[in-house]
Amino acid sequence: MDTHALILTLDLLGVFANGLLGGAVARSKDLDLFGFAAMGLCSGLGGGIIRDVLLEHGTPVALTNPAYIPTALAGAGVAFVFEIENRAWDRAFILVDAAALSLWATAGALKAMDDGLGWLPEVLIGTITAIGGAITRDVMLQRVPAVFTQGTLYATVAIVVAAIQVSFAKAPGLSTGGATTLAIAVGVALRLIAYWRGWQLPRGFDWKIGQRAREEPVDQS
Repeated sequence: MDTHALILTLDLLGVFANGLLGGAVARSKDLDLFGFAAMGLCSGLGGGIIRDVLLEHGTPVALTNPAYIPTALAGAGVAFVFEIENRAWDRAFILVDAAALSLWATAGALKAMDDGLGWLPEVLIGTITAIGGAITRDVMLQRVPAVFTQGTLYATVAIVVAAIQVSFAKAPGLSTGGATTLAIAVGVALRLIAYWRGWQLPRGFDWKIGQRAREEPVDQS
């Protein structure tokens, strides 16, 4: 499979998975059918559209390829039709989330690599592709994006996945497809472990700069 076909495959898989996640959020917020569609489109297409705009690829592929919008709507439609608020879905949800995150991180990194960017912008584009849809969805729901709050590792996983994709795709003896498989496998495993073990990034420290100077002013007499 050539690079362009690989990117398209990863993109569409990520679009469906993120559309499904958007639909799950719509169900949790008791939205109507239009709300399901809106959440599915924002979640499923947002990251890819941001990526293509940043890379200056002209009209984003989500708006030129006829497969993207129906794929995102299909994901949201699954969440609309089927009752998913049960223990089985709770287990499946995190797996779908891990897969969607990893698929899009690799797709974004590959597309940036295809443009010949440096390794750091390639990792950045991969990360933005992976988390852009979720951020857009949360902003539409008027809440602080979950990626910025005290939750289990999310954006960190996207960074790791994109970094593996960029690093190993250029390694001798390993094909681009092999690097992609490795990156996705590591991303899914890391996301699942972080969820089950509750791994989180630290919040801001409580050091108070200059507190001693304020409490004990200098005697200038």
